[in-house]
Amino acid sequence: MNNNYITVTQLNRYIKYKMDNDQNLNKIYLKGEISNFKAHTRGHYYFTLKDENSRINAVMFSTYTKDVNFNIEDGMKVLVSGRVSVYEASGGYQIYVDSITPDGLGNLYIAFEQLKKKLAQEGLFDDRHKKKIPKIPNRIGIITAPTGAAIKDILSTLKRRWPLVETILFPTLVQGKEAAEDIVKSIELSKKYDLDVLIIGRGGGSIEDLWCFNEEIVARAIYDLDVPVISAVGHEIDFTISDFVADLRAPTPTGAAEMAVPNINDIIKLLSQLEIRTINGIKNIINIRKEKLKKLDSSYVLKNPITIYEIKEQKFDNLFERIIQSYKNIINSNKNRIELTDSKLINGIQNKLNENINRFSNYIGKLEVLNPLLTIKRGYSIVKKDNKVISSVTDVKKEDKLELQLRDGNINVEVI
Repeated sequence: MNNNYITVTQLNRYIKYKMDNDQNLNKIYLKGEISNFKAHTRGHYYFTLKDENSRINAVMFSTYTKDVNFNIEDGMKVLVSGRVSVYEASGGYQIYVDSITPDGLGNLYIAFEQLKKKLAQEGLFDDRHKKKIPKIPNRIGIITAPTGAAIKDILSTLKRRWPLVETILFPTLVQGKEAAEDIVKSIELSKKYDLDVLIIGRGGGSIEDLWCFNEEIVARAIYDLDVPVISAVGHEIDFTISDFVADLRAPTPTGAAEMAVPNINDIIKLLSQLEIRTINGIKNIINIRKEKLKKLDSSYVLKNPITIYEIKEQKFDNLFERIIQSYKNIINSNKNRIELTDSKLINGIQNKLNENINRFSNYIGKLEVLNPLLTIKRGYSIVKKDNKVISSVTDVKKEDKLELQLRDGNINVEVI
C-alpha cells in the first residue's frame, strides 16, 4: 500500500498553514461589490465580495462589525481589509475582514442617508427638541480646530459684533479617523463650563473631510447636550448630520458667530431709541399731570372750599333726620305690637285663672263629700288603735286602749 496518501483534512490544514504564513495574504486590501450579504444573530457578517470577473467569500466577526457605522446592502461597493485563509471544513479560501468602508462618494452618500433616516425616525431632528439661542449670551464655547480660518472667522466676528462675550475654545480634531471621538470628548468637556451657547464646526472641504460630523456618536452627543448648539460645518451648500441634530444650523462659521450674538451697534441704536421714547413718555406724563393740576387749581371747589363742607353738612342733616324718623317709626310699630300682645296676654291669663278657680272649686266640693270630719259633726266618732282606724270589733281585744275622735275632742278608753 502506498503510504503517500493523506486525508482531505490534512491537505486543507496544510494549505491553510501555507496561506497563514504568507505575508502577502496576512494583510490584504480589496475593493469590490457586496452580494449575498447576511447579518448573523450573533453579530457576524457573511457576504461575497465580487468584481466583473471573480468573487471571494468573506466573513467579518462581531469583534469588528461593532465599528461599522453604515448599513451594508447588496450592490454596495466597499473597501475591505483583512487576511486570506482557508476554512478547513469546506476547503474553500475566504477573506477574514477586519474593516470595511464605503468605496467612493456614492457609498458615502448612501451611508449618510441611512444614518439620517435612522436618527430622524428616532426623533433626534424634531423641532420640539430644539432649544432657543439666547439673545445676549455671556459665555460661548467653540469646538473646532485651534488653527485655520474657521476659528479666526468666529473669533473676529464675535469680537466685532459683541466684544463683551467670553469665549472658550475646545481644540479638537475636525478631520480624519479619530476626529469623531475627539469631537465627542470636547462636547463632554464643555459640560463642565457654564456655557450659554456652543458652536461646533469647521471650514469647507470634501465629503470625506467633513465625514466626522456625519458620525452617529457625534450626533447623539450633540442631542444629549443641555446647552443650545449651533452647527457650522463647511460651506452653505454642505449639510451634515450635525446640522440636522443641532438646535440651529449656520451656513458658515462666520454665520454661526453672527447668529450667536447680537450686533453691538444695533443694541446701541436700540438703547438710544428706548432712551428717546422714555424721555418723551416722561414728558407726556408730566404735561398731562400739569394740565390736570391746572384744572384743579382753577376749579370752583378749590377756590371756595367751604362749599364742600356746606354740601356735606346738608347731606348729613338730611340723613340724620331720616335716621331719627326711621327710629320713631320702628318704636311706634313695636309699641303697637307690644300693646296688642299685652292685651292678649292679660286676657289669656284671666281666662286661665278663672278656669283654674272653677276647677279648684269642683275639687273642693268633691273633697267635702269625702271629708270624715263632716261625718263626725253629725254625731259619729272615729275609733283608733295605735293611730290606726278600727273598722271591726275583731280588730280589738280586752284591755286594748282605744282613742275616740269626736267633733270637739278625743277620748281615751279601755276595752273591758
